[in-house]
Amino acid sequence: MKRHSLIIIAFLLSTQGFSQDAKTILDKVDRNMSSKNRILESSMTIHGKRRSRTLTSKTWSEGTEKSFSEYLSPAADKGTKMLKLEGQLWIYSTSTDRIIQISGHLLRQSVMGSDLSYEDMMEDRKLSELYNASIIREEKLNDRNTFLMQLKAKVDNVAYYSQKIWIDTERFIPLKQEMYAKSGQLLKRTELSDVKQIQGRWFPTTIIYKDMLKQGNGTEFKVTSILFDQKIPGYIFSKAALKQ
Repeated sequence: MKRHSLIIIAFLLSTQGFSQDAKTILDKVDRNMSSKNRILESSMTIHGKRRSRTLTSKTWSEGTEKSFSEYLSPAADKGTKMLKLEGQLWIYSTSTDRIIQISGHLLRQSVMGSDLSYEDMMEDRKLSELYNASIIREEKLNDRNTFLMQLKAKVDNVAYYSQKIWIDTERFIPLKQEMYAKSGQLLKRTELSDVKQIQGRWFPTTIIYKDMLKQGNGTEFKVTSILFDQKIPGYIFSKAALKQ
């Protein structure tokens, strides 16, 4: 009986230590992937079933509550703008010259026909704020050593109930993510690559998104320029800026 109790205590202590390791890993990921603010230029290539199309845009973000994006090309989409402000999202379209608010179930809709939803675009919070983490095992992925981790939501207002995430053991950035519904259904998969060191942090500059519930060959998002911790004028994060 005494030996059995010691085994149980040892197991509980090792489990607590493992859980702490998982939190430490997630904190390191957040330090790489999150920032006070950023200015980002990017291209987004949507690989449809029959054809592909590419859009370019510029985005200004501040914290997790403020973000402003403007599409620069192609001509048909140029001037389309999106503003996220404290959990609300507005879109301005040049074709209609109108500002509309996206909310509720509409946030699950595709952005510009891509594999990203408006929810995906709006979610800038740190992983450690949204999920409890545990390590499943260490695993090789594309010649990189990774921690395969299980994330389970600890807040209600999150797009995905759980995730499996492969974290580079040296650079502490995600290399792959699988997002699941509460039912266990796989909803989305992302693959992250072209990792670069930018302003003292590791950051993936190519992300391939695949909505597992829609046809097509995924959406390739490429960062062409990114600057962290810049001074951004306050007027950018306003509804007035949508029509400027």
